[in-house]
Amino acid sequence: MQSSRISLNAFSGAPRTQRIVNIRRSQNVHMCAQPQKATLEQKRALIDSVDCFIFDCDGVIWKGDKLIEGVPETLDFLREQGKQLFFVTNNSTKSRAGYLKKFTSLGLNISSEEIYSSSYAAAAYLEATNFPSDKKVYVVGDVGIEEELDLLNINHIGGPSDADKKVELTPGTFMEHDKDVAAVVVGFDRNINYHKIQYATLCIRENPGCEFIATNLDAVTHLTDAQEWAGNGAMVGAIKGSTKREPTVVGKPADFMLRNIAEKGNLQMNQICMVGDRLDTDILFGKNAGLTTALVLSGVTDEETLLSPDNEIHPDYYMPSLPELLECKTVSV
Repeated sequence: MQSSRISLNAFSGAPRTQRIVNIRRSQNVHMCAQPQKATLEQKRALIDSVDCFIFDCDGVIWKGDKLIEGVPETLDFLREQGKQLFFVTNNSTKSRAGYLKKFTSLGLNISSEEIYSSSYAAAAYLEATNFPSDKKVYVVGDVGIEEELDLLNINHIGGPSDADKKVELTPGTFMEHDKDVAAVVVGFDRNINYHKIQYATLCIRENPGCEFIATNLDAVTHLTDAQEWAGNGAMVGAIKGSTKREPTVVGKPADFMLRNIAEKGNLQMNQICMVGDRLDTDILFGKNAGLTTALVLSGVTDEETLLSPDNEIHPDYYMPSLPELLECKTVSV
């Protein structure tokens, strides 16, 4: 697979000592009286006003392993309009190569260069911050993180190989850990266990300078299309609690991947539209960077939550699902 390396410029303003992205909602989030449900005119104007669409995947393109009806036709239509398309996901269980297989299995014609996963962002962050070649990463997560680390020749331990490890507590039990671990990367892990939490905790607390990196802080995820499941925020939260440390977050709403997309596509931020189903990651991700934002109600966020007086994150437009844009194709201008 061709490399899609994130340049050092994509990490400007995010020094190695930074532990969490400063969202600064009150200054960066566009506030409007009421989010607007996109009319046909506004959908046309949206398509005409941007050169690039960035899509979240789960809840926008698919739910679980089920493709959302009408998505292939919508993507084809946007390509016909000359738009650049990119797919950004906070799910770290797969590498870019793994996601390409998923896109292909669902009948979508996507290239690996159009895919940006948080597993890739974690590896790219370590590369951009000159992770020492003689050090190791302890992985709490799945093979996606390991595969991306392998592509950059970054040494790692843990991951799925620790899935079945158990802690037998007897008087005087003492867990050893590798003193050469200089970073702990926490991604979504269906097999999280006490061994992993304790090992990660020891590395972060006892190895001088050890980085604590989270692929994302998502509260929930769609493992199936039947219900929401606890997300990576649960795994990160356990280790935050035991270490009393805040992680550096490399997935949305951090802008590491976004800056690289803009550089690669020779795009200004006002030429890009972010389409997502989550207010606190996708839409905030776009708002903080000055993108046009569109929320779809086919995933996590429902209309009641969006329109609630308690919600302070407002997209420029919202619509039931991405295929609503096909209305611009079927109705003559």
